[in-house]
Amino acid sequence: MAKQQLSTQTKTKVEKTSSLKGTLASVFFLGFFLIFTWVSVYFLFLDRL
Repeated sequence: MAKQQLSTQTKTKVEKTSSLKGTLASVFFLGFFLIFTWVSVYFLFLDRL
């Protein structure tokens, strides 16, 4: 029974060349959007004081 589990574990392939450029771009875009939103709300708050 242990041999069957070992053989199924060795059949899985791990991609070593996965590209995360799209993920990085999405995270940067989301971060810039959040920063822009917070700065805009902060300046709106200062304007209304």
